[in-house]
Amino acid sequence: MESSSARDARIVKTDHALRHALLVLLDQKPLAQITIRDICAEAGIHYTTFFRHHASKEALLEHVAADQIDRLVELSLGVRDTVDTEASYLALCRYVSEHRNLWTTLLTGGAAGAMRDELLRVSRGVAAERTSKRRELPLDLATNCAVSVIVETIFWWLNQPPRAYSVERVAGYLQQLLHGAVVEQEELPTGRAGRKSRAGSRT
Repeated sequence: MESSSARDARIVKTDHALRHALLVLLDQKPLAQITIRDICAEAGIHYTTFFRHHASKEALLEHVAADQIDRLVELSLGVRDTVDTEASYLALCRYVSEHRNLWTTLLTGGAAGAMRDELLRVSRGVAAERTSKRRELPLDLATNCAVSVIVETIFWWLNQPPRAYSVERVAGYLQQLLHGAVVEQEELPTGRAGRKSRAGSRT
């Protein structure tokens, strides 16, 4: 008899393989062109096994989306947690660029509205855990503005021709849109870990 822990480990391994397979395939073609058999072949999983984990490829995408939301939120809020905002914007834009087909599917498809709502929900929760009580803007307002600007900029970027705007250029746009409007409104720690600039704010 297979032990419970071994069975659980096998389930987790299979699910991870399916999620990874979908990510790989989304880097090659749109979701509409991907079949469940494609996913199973890429994952090395039997076709019937797929349905023990997910009802459809769209259901699998929802689980992948949850993982990607967590990653994007970490990168987005990282902008607020470091003095080196330029590096944070670059990291965020590189990540989206490396998974362009995936984020195009998530942010420009039929579930785009729900995706944005979920991004905001997760962002508020993470921000509430991280943010100091000393701040000039209400937490929910600052988070809503920051995430909305990031999502709308990414949405705009994904609707442009693939090579129309470089990662560096879009990161620069985010810097201009957010640096003075949101990021510097937060009360940042003083000293080497961070500093707040009032009179010398860059735009």
